[in-house]
Amino acid sequence: MFNFGDEFFKRVEQKTNVNKETILGLANKLQKGNLRDEGTLRDLIHEIGNLTGNPVPKDKEDKIITAVLNDNIPTNLDKMLDN
Repeated sequence: MFNFGDEFFKRVEQKTNVNKETILGLANKLQKGNLRDEGTLRDLIHEIGNLTGNPVPKDKEDKIITAVLNDNIPTNLDKMLDN
């Protein structure tokens, strides 16, 4: 799937204040979860919002859910951090 190095995690932590261990814990949860289940996705979005201190507005949450369920997810996550 993806191969992330320490530099990627440092950049994520700088932008989100979420450390590598927490990110890896979320990734593990994702691997075990059903990403085709809307409830699971909403729980995950809420958890990430709480971790980062940036709750996701309902309209944005709906857009994320729609994108995931329609397989419309960017493959270059590193590029997203430049925004």
